[in-house]
Amino acid sequence: MAADPPSQDAAIPDAAGSPPFEAPVVGVGPWQGPWPDDPFYDQALLAEGDRRNVVDRYRYWTNTAIRADLDSRAHPFHVAVENWEHDFNIGAIVRTANAFAAAGVHIVGRRRWNRRGAMVTDRYLNVVGHPNVGALADWAAANGLALVAIDNVPGALPLEDARLPEKCVLLFGQEGPGLTAAALGAASAVYEITQYGSTRSINAGAAAAIAMYHWALAHART
Repeated sequence: MAADPPSQDAAIPDAAGSPPFEAPVVGVGPWQGPWPDDPFYDQALLAEGDRRNVVDRYRYWTNTAIRADLDSRAHPFHVAVENWEHDFNIGAIVRTANAFAAAGVHIVGRRRWNRRGAMVTDRYLNVVGHPNVGALADWAAANGLALVAIDNVPGALPLEDARLPEKCVLLFGQEGPGLTAAALGAASAVYEITQYGSTRSINAGAAAAIAMYHWALAHART
């Protein structure tokens, strides 16, 4: 595979007068040498270069091929988030779910969600909508997945002491109000992330990242 081409961006001077630095170029340029004939390669990317935010394994691959490969080796956990007020954190949660190779993301409530924070990672994931928590709970039960809520509410157990089920759906609420009473009631377990400062809660996207990492420490395959 061709090495990354040198940056063509102009040097950017530091405000304090430090030596300028070169802005990094993401990705790779046009394919060098004979083109591969494997069907998962994208002909346009081979010709023009691949500047997408993907790991080197997927350089020049079509989006469809990347998604199929991720599906074939996805971890057996899913992520769900309630979406009653068009929460801006959903995009960040989707992006993190992609990073941890979650089997899918489930949006509960409103079908429309802000995709900006996902950085197009939703193209490579199964993103499913459910009209309410009851529908999500029924789907999880039918697929043998425990519904695990993450929220700092009275009675929640510390996440750091928990061994999350390998096959589960990690359920998150919205920024501010957190999980609804219906969501907490449908969950088989409720865990909270222990905090040590003055704020009542942490960002929902950050909480989801912590929970997914905690799941990965116990169950992720290399």
